[in-house]
Amino acid sequence: MKRREFIRLACGASALAATTPRAAWAVEPHKVYRIALLHPSHPVSELTENSRFNYWREFFRELRQLGYIEGNNLVVERFSGEGRTDHYPELAREAAARNPNVILAITIWMVGPLKEATSTIPIVAMTSDPVHSGLVTSMARPGGNITGVSIDAGLELWGKRLQLFREVVPTISKLAILSVQKSAEAAVMQETTEKAGIGVVGPFYVNKGSDDEYREVFATMSWSGANALFVDDGPEHITKRQLIVELAAKYRLPAIYPFRSFVEAGGLMSYAIDAVEIFRRAAGDIDQVLKGANPADIPFYQPTKFELAVNLKAAKEIGLTISEPLLARADEVIE
Repeated sequence: MKRREFIRLACGASALAATTPRAAWAVEPHKVYRIALLHPSHPVSELTENSRFNYWREFFRELRQLGYIEGNNLVVERFSGEGRTDHYPELAREAAARNPNVILAITIWMVGPLKEATSTIPIVAMTSDPVHSGLVTSMARPGGNITGVSIDAGLELWGKRLQLFREVVPTISKLAILSVQKSAEAAVMQETTEKAGIGVVGPFYVNKGSDDEYREVFATMSWSGANALFVDDGPEHITKRQLIVELAAKYRLPAIYPFRSFVEAGGLMSYAIDAVEIFRRAAGDIDQVLKGANPADIPFYQPTKFELAVNLKAAKEIGLTISEPLLARADEVIE
């Protein structure tokens, strides 16, 4: 080994020793681990420790705490579906063909094709109910090669969202539902709304997720007399969140969203899972798999912590006043 290379490696080892927790030394020394990240919509440039999304930053920080450092003992391959559902199966096959040690995949639309692409590579999934969707046999003992985090809290979560929404918009009479084609969430959203005695407009589905399609859907919503809006957690919506928020404002449609990123983009409000928590959990699952645990035996985690975010500027623009008690309960208030 050349002297310069020896010094570089020695310095790197010293730096690692200084910054890595003692528990992380359970990671096998001198081994390089390979993981693949599949997101349905975020560009690959955001799937990094410098991402503008705090949950990705925390994900890589957690991996670092566990002893996995990209560029040192960790190689990360990144894949984005860019919100194009027709591209997901091809992307899943490509990721599986790289044969990484473990794959992190987000949403049923990504995990489903991955399950078809490989039955041997461990998959850590972030998805809706994995049992209902047929990904695993049970939450406690998933079986097969898939474990992870379920972000589905069932009918109760939409009921809570509607309860909070009505505190802000008590005059809701016709609630529109914006959903992704083939999503199972639309039926849950509709059932929740109808049980509350509120009329439903739609559901309105997007298929390709183009800008023109969204504009047509919102125009139809407005024409149909909708005076409020539910948005599901489809990956296309995440990709188009800025456009969705702008269209909701254009048609003066108060909306409640499934993720805080919509509120940060200018949307009215969200009641959502703590994304940082579940990304940290996913990093922990990856750690277990890389240390030899069988995904079949790692229970799926279901979050119990949810966050309320409110955008006061968005409320003011459509003539809404948010009560002080609700603002006091909010986890984040954007001025």
